[in-house]
Amino acid sequence: MRVTKAIREQQIAILRDVYRGTKPALIFRNPFELLIAVILSAQCTDKRVNVTTARLFQKAATPEAILALGLTGLEEEIRDCGLYHSKAKHILAACQMLCENYGGEVPADFKELQKLPGVGRKTANVVMSVAFHAPAIAVDTHVFRVANRLKLAVGKTPLDVELGLQKAIPKEDWSDAHHWLIWHGRKVCKARKPLCGSCPLNGVCPSADMPSEGKDPK
Repeated sequence: MRVTKAIREQQIAILRDVYRGTKPALIFRNPFELLIAVILSAQCTDKRVNVTTARLFQKAATPEAILALGLTGLEEEIRDCGLYHSKAKHILAACQMLCENYGGEVPADFKELQKLPGVGRKTANVVMSVAFHAPAIAVDTHVFRVANRLKLAVGKTPLDVELGLQKAIPKEDWSDAHHWLIWHGRKVCKARKPLCGSCPLNGVCPSADMPSEGKDPK
């Protein structure tokens, strides 16, 4: 199937209709809690992160309070999230920078966010989009997989896919589309066994009914 502009528009329309109103699975109350939750979510499920942050934020929900825990105390609180040694170091360093450079507040600026330890392009895009309602598309594994399979945006790197999605999707839909693609990847377009037979995009997907092992670009 050749994916034309018209087919991409159909794909976007279907995603919008099916996943309209979807929100992040992470639970948070403010930009700082979202930032910490996203850092913890690396190679960890949102469900597990929510369990961890519910416990953590009862004890420490500000940069100052997390710094007061110290490395050992923070590691103990987040050890069930995986990679907890490196995550704890990044979180403490980020909290230190927030206190020293930003008055304890999360900056609402994409470039400033990326200066924080443990914050890459994806995390900065999530915070900008979800916490500050700025148009942004964060490319995680689900977004990367679904975009490539649909040929909505084709790329070998998350940045390639992000730039492709920005061209394919109207800017006013960027933040919402991020959630549409994530939820579609979680519920239907799964990595190993995509549910092509029940997929609402089956008729406009160039990868529909292909062997699952051939669907994920390297």
